[in-house]
Amino acid sequence: MVAPLRRVAVRTPTPTGDFAAAEWRSTPDPDRLRAQHEAFAAALRDLGAEVTVLPAAEGLVDACFAYDPVFVVGRGAVILQQAKPARAGESELMERELTELGFPIAGRLTGDARADGGDLFWLDRTTLAAGRGYRTNQAAHDQLRAILAEEGADLVSFDLPHDKGPAHVLHLMSVISPVREDLAVVYEPIAPVALLQALVERGIRWIPVDAEEYDKLGTNILAVAPGKVIMFDGAPRTVKALRAEGVEVVVVDASEIALGDGGPTCLTRPLARD
Repeated sequence: MVAPLRRVAVRTPTPTGDFAAAEWRSTPDPDRLRAQHEAFAAALRDLGAEVTVLPAAEGLVDACFAYDPVFVVGRGAVILQQAKPARAGESELMERELTELGFPIAGRLTGDARADGGDLFWLDRTTLAAGRGYRTNQAAHDQLRAILAEEGADLVSFDLPHDKGPAHVLHLMSVISPVREDLAVVYEPIAPVALLQALVERGIRWIPVDAEEYDKLGTNILAVAPGKVIMFDGAPRTVKALRAEGVEVVVVDASEIALGDGGPTCLTRPLARD
């Protein structure tokens, strides 16, 4: 999750669609939305990543959050199935695009399995942390565990709280983002206890994020290399704490994007890290 980011896909936001039905905080200004996304992609390039910009998915307003429809394991992409009705069709679209790019497909969820990429992140090189909540279910955990076993990796489940209920997005990565091998940022009040224990067991410290900056997506940051991250404007205390730890922080303006409650991690689908 923190190794140097070499190749990443992002998707141009669509200006058309039902933002209210997709539970955005309000309808974004289309020109500012696109400009902020373009600036974000430029920042990724400046930080050394090869950026593939996928075209807008008309009517699918959440599709700009490219982390969620698929997840990448050692052998390629796993095609997920999303629980949120407004996101139906995103996974199939990204599968076609990745196939056209020559990116391998390692597997797919089937049946009643549902998962968002936002509930999945690597605790270490062979351990996938998986949230279990309203967006990702046990059937998905079972199928992902079988896919991972083929390459000698394992999955560890962490139950998410009810928090604001099924209509509100809450992913495992809503409460944690890795920064480097020994450091993360965490919103402690709703973080699974077992997750915090797993961090301690691995010698990973964390910077606690307060409630105000959690609401500003202060826990949603993207590591582009160990100790080098990109995050949205609006969490100055978290930025200060990261820099005190020697972390290089690039801050971007994303006020329109943030209306969809998605941060820098959500906007990216990492395809290759060192």
